[in-house]
Amino acid sequence: MSRFWSAVTHKLTPYVPGEQPRHKRLIKLNTNESPVEPSPRVLEAIAATSGDMLRRYPDPESVALRESLARRFGLAPSQVFVGNGSDEVLAHAFLGLLQHPKPILFPDITYSFYPVWAGLYGIEFERVPLDEDFRVDVADYQRPNGGIILPNPNAPTGVLLSLAEIRQLLEANRDSVVVVDEAYIDFGGESAAALIPEFDNLLVVHTLSKSRALAGLRVGYALGQDELIEGLSRVKNCFNSYPLDVVAQRAAVASIEDEAWFQAGCQAVVDNREWLQQALAGLGFRCLPSAANFVFASHPERNAADLFQALREQGIVVRYFDKPRINQYLRISIGSREDCEALIEALQALLA
Repeated sequence: MSRFWSAVTHKLTPYVPGEQPRHKRLIKLNTNESPVEPSPRVLEAIAATSGDMLRRYPDPESVALRESLARRFGLAPSQVFVGNGSDEVLAHAFLGLLQHPKPILFPDITYSFYPVWAGLYGIEFERVPLDEDFRVDVADYQRPNGGIILPNPNAPTGVLLSLAEIRQLLEANRDSVVVVDEAYIDFGGESAAALIPEFDNLLVVHTLSKSRALAGLRVGYALGQDELIEGLSRVKNCFNSYPLDVVAQRAAVASIEDEAWFQAGCQAVVDNREWLQQALAGLGFRCLPSAANFVFASHPERNAADLFQALREQGIVVRYFDKPRINQYLRISIGSREDCEALIEALQALLA
């Protein structure tokens, strides 16, 4: 540890992202990236970016992108916030909307960045256990809190809450901000964005990394009533006036406006997910019901850590979490059909 670190830095436990292997021959099913390429309009928008655009600062308010998102969700541009990936948007929400005297609540099994942000900003938190089926029980969140955050579908389980359950959560916590992290909602769920006109305490966060195949671009956004969005903007303008460069803004608009490509890409992932779940079940795996672009699977007779390592030795990378309750599960991203078939062939050999 460095003697020049601040006290906060000494106490931090950083988030560890999924491995990005450098070996190109590996089949990469560990970071929930899209197996489908982004819309051709995205590549056209990037190619049409001129040198004159690049020599100037980008629009600090990303007006064109916010207007495009507002049209898609039937909101006003003032109800849309954009940032450098949904991780940055969520980090601003922690600082701007969740830093209160009472502890915030999130599931005990969830996106592992949440306790990292809480530690960074000195926010007290309580982990609310999932039930025995790895589901969020919204009744468990009816207790004093400084805010609630949860992914829907949850990560890494992929289990979905219905819109009715989200409504119940919001109604029971009218005096707290409820952040619904919808990174995977486009693969089988109904967005809580429809509830924004009704609930001033709701913030919905999306990313273009998953369903729009733009993980390499880093664009995320939040939807909510004006007061919440203004809070995020105040934090952003004290941190980085230009979170999205001109290329990202233009490409993101092109992606949002190609609805047909978006829907076809999501359907391709869903089809591959259903195929993979059936194939895994045929090998004796138990898969939690997934509404995401991954499956969470365990085998009753094989150690998950051993399977993880054996697959890696065969050039297939999945995600393993050595944590209580889930250390016998593998999280497997939905790849192309060829990638999924290769995974099943490798598992057949390992289980033989």
